[in-house]
Amino acid sequence: MDFTLDEAQEELRGLAAGLLGREAAPARLDAHERSGEPYDAGLWRALARAGLLGAVLPEEAGGAGLGPVELAVILREVGAHVAPVPVQQSLVAAMTVAGYGSAAQRRALAPLAEGGLVLSAAPRGPARPRGARGVPGTAGTAPGTMGTASGTAGTADGPGAVTARRTPGGGWVLDGRTGAVPYAAQADRVLVPAALDGGAGLFMVGPGAAELRAVPLPSGEPGAVLVLDGAPAEPVGPDGGGGGEALRGLRRLATAGAVATASGVLAGALALTTGYIGTRRQFGRALAEFQAVTVQIADVYIAGRALDVALWSAVWRLAEGPPEEAEADLAVGAFTAAGAGLKALYTCQHLHGGIGLDVTYPLHRHFAWARHQAHLLGGAEARLDEIGALAG
Repeated sequence: MDFTLDEAQEELRGLAAGLLGREAAPARLDAHERSGEPYDAGLWRALARAGLLGAVLPEEAGGAGLGPVELAVILREVGAHVAPVPVQQSLVAAMTVAGYGSAAQRRALAPLAEGGLVLSAAPRGPARPRGARGVPGTAGTAPGTMGTASGTAGTADGPGAVTARRTPGGGWVLDGRTGAVPYAAQADRVLVPAALDGGAGLFMVGPGAAELRAVPLPSGEPGAVLVLDGAPAEPVGPDGGGGGEALRGLRRLATAGAVATASGVLAGALALTTGYIGTRRQFGRALAEFQAVTVQIADVYIAGRALDVALWSAVWRLAEGPPEEAEADLAVGAFTAAGAGLKALYTCQHLHGGIGLDVTYPLHRHFAWARHQAHLLGGAEARLDEIGALAG
Protein backbone atom coordinates (compact mmCIF):
# COMPACT_ATOMS: atom_id res chain seq x y z
CA MET A 1 0.00 0.00 0.00
CA ASP A 2 1.36 3.42 -0.97
CA PHE A 3 1.25 6.02 1.80
CA THR A 4 3.07 8.71 -0.18
CA LEU A 5 1.70 12.14 0.68
CA ASP A 6 -0.40 13.75 -2.03
CA GLU A 7 0.44 17.17 -3.42
CA ALA A 8 -1.59 19.13 -0.87
CA GLN A 9 -0.21 17.13 2.05
CA GLU A 10 3.33 17.56 0.76
CA GLU A 11 2.78 21.32 0.54
CA LEU A 12 1.53 21.31 4.11
CA ARG A 13 4.61 19.36 5.20
CA GLY A 14 6.89 21.79 3.38
CA LEU A 15 5.13 24.78 4.96
CA ALA A 16 5.48 23.33 8.47
CA ALA A 17 9.08 22.25 7.94
CA GLY A 18 10.11 25.61 6.52
CA LEU A 19 8.44 27.66 9.23
CA LEU A 20 9.73 25.50 12.08
CA GLY A 21 13.20 25.36 10.54
CA ARG A 22 13.31 29.17 10.73
CA GLU A 23 11.40 29.79 13.94
CA ALA A 24 12.55 26.81 16.04
CA ALA A 25 16.28 26.81 15.32
CA PRO A 26 18.52 25.68 18.22
CA ALA A 27 19.45 29.26 19.13
CA ARG A 28 15.76 30.17 19.38
CA LEU A 29 15.10 27.10 21.56
CA ASP A 30 18.00 28.04 23.84
CA ALA A 31 16.59 31.55 24.23
CA HIS A 32 13.13 30.18 25.02
CA GLU A 33 14.49 27.89 27.73
CA ARG A 34 16.35 30.79 29.34
CA SER A 35 13.17 32.89 29.31
CA GLY A 36 11.27 30.54 31.62
CA GLU A 37 8.08 31.04 29.59
CA PRO A 38 5.74 28.01 29.36
CA TYR A 39 5.83 28.03 25.57
CA ASP A 40 7.17 30.14 22.70
CA ALA A 41 4.33 32.62 22.13
CA GLY A 42 6.01 34.08 19.04
CA LEU A 43 6.25 30.68 17.40
CA TRP A 44 2.65 29.93 18.39
CA ARG A 45 1.50 33.10 16.61
CA ALA A 46 3.63 32.28 13.57
CA LEU A 47 2.00 28.85 13.30
CA ALA A 48 -1.42 30.52 13.48
CA ARG A 49 -0.55 33.07 10.78
CA ALA A 50 0.64 30.27 8.50
CA GLY A 51 -2.69 28.47 8.88
CA LEU A 52 -1.15 25.44 10.57
CA LEU A 53 -3.24 25.72 13.74
CA GLY A 54 -6.43 25.97 11.72
CA ALA A 55 -5.63 23.21 9.23
CA VAL A 56 -7.51 20.46 11.06
CA LEU A 57 -10.26 22.63 12.57
CA PRO A 58 -13.76 22.25 11.12
CA GLU A 59 -14.80 24.76 8.48
CA GLU A 60 -17.51 26.16 10.74
CA ALA A 61 -14.70 27.22 13.12
CA GLY A 62 -12.75 28.90 10.34
CA GLY A 63 -10.50 25.92 9.69
CA ALA A 64 -9.62 23.92 6.59
CA GLY A 65 -11.40 20.77 7.78
CA LEU A 66 -8.41 18.49 7.17
CA GLY A 67 -8.07 15.12 8.87
CA PRO A 68 -5.82 12.67 10.73
CA VAL A 69 -3.22 12.39 7.96
CA GLU A 70 -2.69 16.15 7.95
CA LEU A 71 -2.60 16.14 11.76
CA ALA A 72 0.24 13.61 11.58
CA VAL A 73 2.04 15.69 8.94
CA ILE A 74 2.03 18.76 11.19
CA LEU A 75 2.91 16.95 14.43
CA ARG A 76 5.74 15.03 12.80
CA GLU A 77 7.40 18.33 11.88
CA VAL A 78 6.74 19.74 15.36
CA GLY A 79 8.49 16.67 16.78
CA ALA A 80 11.39 16.87 14.34
CA HIS A 81 12.09 20.43 15.49
CA VAL A 82 11.13 19.77 19.17
CA ALA A 83 9.12 22.98 19.02
CA PRO A 84 8.06 24.23 22.49
CA VAL A 85 4.42 24.99 21.70
CA PRO A 86 1.17 23.18 22.69
CA VAL A 87 0.36 22.06 19.13
CA GLN A 88 0.07 18.35 19.87
CA GLN A 89 -2.27 18.88 22.80
CA SER A 90 -4.41 21.57 21.20
CA LEU A 91 -4.94 19.91 17.83
CA VAL A 92 -5.72 16.48 19.28
CA ALA A 93 -8.28 18.00 21.65
CA ALA A 94 -9.73 20.20 18.91
CA MET A 95 -10.17 17.30 16.49
CA THR A 96 -11.91 15.31 19.23
CA VAL A 97 -14.36 18.13 19.89
CA ALA A 98 -14.84 18.62 16.15
CA GLY A 99 -15.70 14.96 15.72
CA TYR A 100 -17.90 14.39 18.75
CA GLY A 101 -18.94 17.73 20.21
CA SER A 102 -22.01 19.86 19.68
CA ALA A 103 -22.32 22.53 17.02
CA ALA A 104 -21.70 25.22 19.63
CA GLN A 105 -18.59 23.41 20.90
CA ARG A 106 -17.24 23.15 17.34
CA ARG A 107 -17.81 26.85 16.69
CA ALA A 108 -16.04 27.69 19.96
CA LEU A 109 -12.82 26.25 18.48
CA ALA A 110 -12.50 29.25 16.15
CA PRO A 111 -10.01 31.26 18.28
CA LEU A 112 -7.50 28.40 18.01
CA ALA A 113 -6.97 29.16 14.33
CA GLU A 114 -5.74 32.63 15.32
CA GLY A 115 -3.61 31.38 18.21
CA GLY A 116 -6.10 32.70 20.75
CA LEU A 117 -6.97 29.38 22.35
CA VAL A 118 -4.97 26.57 23.98
CA LEU A 119 -6.48 23.15 24.63
CA SER A 120 -5.21 20.05 26.37
CA ALA A 121 -6.45 16.67 27.55
CA ALA A 122 -5.97 14.51 30.59
CA PRO A 123 -4.08 11.44 29.38
CA ARG A 124 -5.68 8.93 31.69
CA GLY A 125 -9.25 7.74 31.92
CA PRO A 126 -11.51 5.03 33.31
CA ALA A 127 -11.39 1.43 32.20
CA ARG A 128 -14.80 0.42 33.47
CA PRO A 129 -18.03 1.94 34.78
CA ARG A 130 -18.02 3.53 38.22
CA GLY A 131 -18.41 0.94 40.94
CA ALA A 132 -17.39 -2.05 38.76
CA ARG A 133 -14.76 -4.44 40.06
CA GLY A 134 -12.60 -7.12 38.53
CA VAL A 135 -13.65 -6.75 34.89
CA PRO A 136 -11.77 -9.41 32.92
CA GLY A 137 -9.38 -8.30 30.23
CA THR A 138 -8.46 -4.90 31.58
CA ALA A 139 -4.86 -3.85 31.96
CA GLY A 140 -3.45 -1.09 34.10
CA THR A 141 -1.24 1.68 32.83
CA ALA A 142 1.33 3.82 34.52
CA PRO A 143 -0.07 6.96 36.13
CA GLY A 144 -0.26 9.79 33.64
CA THR A 145 -0.49 7.61 30.52
CA MET A 146 -3.26 7.96 27.99
CA GLY A 147 -4.45 4.36 28.12
CA THR A 148 -5.33 2.51 24.94
CA ALA A 149 -7.36 3.56 21.96
CA SER A 150 -9.96 0.93 22.71
CA GLY A 151 -10.33 2.04 26.31
CA THR A 152 -9.25 -1.22 27.93
CA ALA A 153 -6.40 0.20 29.96
CA GLY A 154 -6.33 2.32 33.09
CA THR A 155 -8.56 2.08 36.10
CA ALA A 156 -11.56 3.93 37.43
CA ASP A 157 -10.62 3.16 40.99
CA GLY A 158 -6.97 4.18 41.14
CA PRO A 159 -5.55 7.44 42.44
CA GLY A 160 -5.72 9.09 39.04
CA ALA A 161 -9.41 8.34 38.43
CA VAL A 162 -12.14 10.92 37.84
CA THR A 163 -15.86 10.29 38.23
CA ALA A 164 -18.77 12.30 36.84
CA ARG A 165 -22.17 12.88 38.41
CA ARG A 166 -25.24 14.88 37.53
CA THR A 167 -26.35 17.83 39.61
CA PRO A 168 -30.00 18.39 40.62
CA GLY A 169 -30.16 21.04 37.93
CA GLY A 170 -29.19 18.59 35.19
CA GLY A 171 -25.58 19.68 34.80
CA TRP A 172 -22.41 17.68 35.39
CA VAL A 173 -19.64 17.89 37.97
CA LEU A 174 -16.39 15.94 38.25
CA ASP A 175 -14.58 14.55 41.29
CA GLY A 176 -11.13 13.01 41.56
CA ARG A 177 -7.76 13.76 40.06
CA THR A 178 -6.22 13.39 36.63
CA GLY A 179 -2.79 12.27 35.57
CA ALA A 180 -0.24 14.89 34.54
CA VAL A 181 -1.80 17.18 31.93
CA PRO A 182 0.62 19.05 29.63
CA TYR A 183 0.02 22.82 29.52
CA ALA A 184 -2.85 22.50 32.02
CA ALA A 185 -2.22 25.95 33.52
CA GLN A 186 -2.09 27.54 30.07
CA ALA A 187 -5.11 25.75 28.60
CA ASP A 188 -8.48 27.44 28.22
CA ARG A 189 -10.17 24.03 28.32
CA VAL A 190 -9.01 20.55 29.29
CA LEU A 191 -10.71 17.36 28.09
CA VAL A 192 -11.09 14.97 31.04
CA PRO A 193 -12.21 11.33 30.79
CA ALA A 194 -14.48 10.29 33.64
CA ALA A 195 -16.33 7.24 34.87
CA LEU A 196 -20.09 7.54 35.17
CA ASP A 197 -22.94 5.17 35.97
CA GLY A 198 -23.10 2.61 33.19
CA GLY A 199 -20.04 3.67 31.25
CA ALA A 200 -17.46 6.38 30.67
CA GLY A 201 -17.60 9.84 29.21
CA LEU A 202 -15.53 12.81 28.13
CA PHE A 203 -15.93 16.26 29.63
CA MET A 204 -14.50 19.75 29.23
CA VAL A 205 -13.41 21.70 32.27
CA GLY A 206 -11.75 25.04 32.72
CA PRO A 207 -8.54 24.92 34.79
CA GLY A 208 -10.06 27.59 37.00
CA ALA A 209 -12.55 24.99 38.20
CA ALA A 210 -9.77 22.71 39.47
CA GLU A 211 -6.83 22.85 41.82
CA LEU A 212 -3.65 22.63 39.75
CA ARG A 213 -0.61 20.85 41.17
CA ALA A 214 2.42 21.47 39.00
CA VAL A 215 4.46 18.43 37.99
CA PRO A 216 7.60 18.27 35.81
CA LEU A 217 7.33 16.52 32.45
CA PRO A 218 10.29 14.68 30.86
CA SER A 219 10.06 16.92 27.80
CA GLY A 220 10.60 20.08 29.85
CA GLU A 221 7.10 21.30 29.03
CA PRO A 222 4.88 22.53 31.87
CA GLY A 223 2.34 20.11 33.32
CA ALA A 224 -0.06 19.81 36.20
CA VAL A 225 -2.41 17.36 37.89
CA LEU A 226 -6.02 18.57 38.07
CA VAL A 227 -7.65 17.95 41.43
CA LEU A 228 -11.41 18.10 40.91
CA ASP A 229 -13.90 18.51 43.74
CA GLY A 230 -17.37 19.07 42.36
CA ALA A 231 -15.87 20.90 39.36
CA PRO A 232 -18.50 21.98 36.82
CA ALA A 233 -17.96 20.27 33.48
CA GLU A 234 -19.46 20.23 30.01
CA PRO A 235 -19.93 16.87 28.28
CA VAL A 236 -18.43 16.32 24.85
CA GLY A 237 -21.18 14.58 22.93
CA PRO A 238 -24.69 13.76 24.12
CA ASP A 239 -25.45 12.53 27.62
CA GLY A 240 -21.97 12.68 29.04
CA GLY A 241 -20.07 11.50 26.01
CA GLY A 242 -22.40 9.40 23.89
CA GLY A 243 -21.67 6.03 25.46
CA GLY A 244 -17.93 6.56 25.45
CA GLU A 245 -17.53 7.27 21.73
CA ALA A 246 -15.93 10.66 22.35
CA LEU A 247 -13.51 9.12 24.84
CA ARG A 248 -12.52 6.39 22.40
CA GLY A 249 -12.08 9.03 19.72
CA LEU A 250 -9.80 11.06 21.98
CA ARG A 251 -7.66 8.03 22.77
CA ARG A 252 -7.24 7.14 19.11
CA LEU A 253 -6.27 10.68 18.16
CA ALA A 254 -4.01 11.06 21.19
CA THR A 255 -2.21 7.85 20.30
CA ALA A 256 -1.86 8.94 16.68
CA GLY A 257 -0.57 12.34 17.80
CA ALA A 258 2.01 10.83 20.14
CA VAL A 259 3.21 8.36 17.49
CA ALA A 260 3.46 11.14 14.88
CA THR A 261 5.41 13.36 17.26
CA ALA A 262 7.71 10.47 18.22
CA SER A 263 8.31 9.75 14.54
CA GLY A 264 9.37 13.34 13.97
CA VAL A 265 11.56 13.37 17.07
CA LEU A 266 13.41 10.28 15.81
CA ALA A 267 13.75 11.76 12.32
CA GLY A 268 15.25 14.93 13.78
CA ALA A 269 17.66 12.95 15.95
CA LEU A 270 18.69 10.82 12.96
CA ALA A 271 19.45 13.96 10.95
CA LEU A 272 21.58 15.36 13.77
CA THR A 273 23.43 12.06 14.18
CA THR A 274 24.15 11.47 10.50
CA GLY A 275 25.48 15.02 10.26
CA TYR A 276 27.70 14.47 13.27
CA ILE A 277 29.20 11.12 12.26
CA GLY A 278 29.76 12.43 8.74
CA THR A 279 31.98 15.27 9.94
CA ARG A 280 33.48 14.04 13.21
CA ARG A 281 36.87 12.47 12.50
CA GLN A 282 38.75 9.87 14.51
CA PHE A 283 42.01 8.16 13.58
CA GLY A 284 42.03 10.24 10.41
CA ARG A 285 38.63 9.01 9.20
CA ALA A 286 35.04 10.20 9.53
CA LEU A 287 33.09 8.19 12.07
CA ALA A 288 30.63 7.23 9.32
CA GLU A 289 33.40 5.26 7.60
CA PHE A 290 33.64 2.77 10.46
CA GLN A 291 31.56 -0.36 9.92
CA ALA A 292 30.40 -0.55 13.55
CA VAL A 293 29.03 2.98 13.31
CA THR A 294 27.38 2.29 9.96
CA VAL A 295 25.56 -0.74 11.35
CA GLN A 296 24.24 1.22 14.32
CA ILE A 297 22.99 4.18 12.29
CA ALA A 298 21.33 1.72 9.92
CA ASP A 299 19.41 0.30 12.88
CA VAL A 300 18.19 3.81 13.71
CA TYR A 301 17.04 4.29 10.12
CA ILE A 302 15.19 0.97 10.14
CA ALA A 303 13.43 1.83 13.42
CA GLY A 304 12.33 5.14 11.91
CA ARG A 305 11.00 3.48 8.78
CA ALA A 306 9.08 0.89 10.81
CA LEU A 307 7.56 3.65 12.91
CA ASP A 308 6.56 5.62 9.82
CA VAL A 309 4.86 2.65 8.17
CA ALA A 310 2.69 2.07 11.25
CA LEU A 311 1.97 5.79 11.58
CA TRP A 312 0.84 6.43 8.01
CA SER A 313 -1.19 3.22 7.90
CA ALA A 314 -2.94 4.14 11.16
CA VAL A 315 -3.82 7.71 10.25
CA TRP A 316 -4.94 6.64 6.77
CA ARG A 317 -7.31 4.14 8.37
CA LEU A 318 -8.52 6.79 10.83
CA ALA A 319 -9.23 9.11 7.92
CA GLU A 320 -10.99 6.52 5.77
CA GLY A 321 -12.88 4.82 8.61
CA PRO A 322 -14.33 3.05 10.38
CA PRO A 323 -11.91 4.21 13.09
CA GLU A 324 -11.94 0.84 14.88
CA GLU A 325 -9.92 -0.60 11.98
CA ALA A 326 -7.03 1.71 12.87
CA GLU A 327 -6.53 0.32 16.36
CA ALA A 328 -4.14 -2.49 15.42
CA ASP A 329 -1.91 -0.09 13.48
CA LEU A 330 -2.08 2.45 16.29
CA ALA A 331 -1.03 -0.25 18.75
CA VAL A 332 1.90 -1.27 16.53
CA GLY A 333 2.94 2.35 16.12
CA ALA A 334 2.74 2.95 19.87
CA PHE A 335 4.75 -0.22 20.57
CA THR A 336 7.42 0.81 18.06
CA ALA A 337 7.63 4.39 19.36
CA ALA A 338 7.94 3.27 22.99
CA GLY A 339 10.25 0.35 22.18
CA ALA A 340 12.52 0.35 19.14
CA GLY A 341 12.02 4.08 18.58
CA LEU A 342 13.19 5.00 22.07
CA LYS A 343 16.06 2.53 21.83
CA ALA A 344 17.12 4.24 18.60
CA LEU A 345 17.43 7.53 20.51
CA TYR A 346 19.83 5.82 22.90
CA THR A 347 21.87 4.76 19.86
CA CYS A 348 21.93 8.32 18.54
CA GLN A 349 23.14 9.51 21.92
CA HIS A 350 25.78 6.77 22.03
CA LEU A 351 27.11 7.64 18.56
CA HIS A 352 27.62 11.24 19.68
CA GLY A 353 29.83 10.18 22.57
CA GLY A 354 30.00 12.65 25.44
CA ILE A 355 28.48 15.50 23.45
CA GLY A 356 25.23 13.53 23.26
CA LEU A 357 24.75 14.22 26.98
CA ASP A 358 25.65 17.91 26.78
CA VAL A 359 22.64 20.17 27.29
CA THR A 360 24.31 22.82 25.11
CA TYR A 361 23.95 20.41 22.16
CA PRO A 362 20.42 20.02 20.69
CA LEU A 363 20.21 16.20 20.82
CA HIS A 364 19.19 16.22 24.48
CA ARG A 365 15.82 17.73 23.57
CA HIS A 366 15.05 14.90 21.16
CA PHE A 367 15.96 12.33 23.80
CA ALA A 368 13.75 14.02 26.42
CA TRP A 369 10.82 14.30 24.01
CA ALA A 370 11.16 10.66 22.95
CA ARG A 371 11.00 9.54 26.57
CA HIS A 372 7.97 11.74 27.19
CA GLN A 373 6.06 10.34 24.20
CA ALA A 374 6.96 6.78 25.26
CA HIS A 375 5.59 7.56 28.72
CA LEU A 376 2.37 8.97 27.26
CA LEU A 377 1.97 5.78 25.22
CA GLY A 378 2.28 3.65 28.35
CA GLY A 379 5.54 1.91 27.52
CA ALA A 380 6.40 -0.89 25.12
CA GLU A 381 5.25 -3.78 27.33
CA ALA A 382 1.75 -2.38 27.81
CA ARG A 383 1.41 -1.76 24.08
CA LEU A 384 2.63 -5.28 23.34
CA ASP A 385 -0.10 -6.58 25.64
CA GLU A 386 -2.59 -4.52 23.66
CA ILE A 387 -1.40 -5.99 20.37
CA GLY A 388 -1.85 -9.46 21.85
CA ALA A 389 -5.37 -8.61 22.99
CA LEU A 390 -6.29 -7.24 19.56
CA ALA A 391 -4.81 -10.28 17.83
CA GLY A 392 -6.70 -12.64 20.13
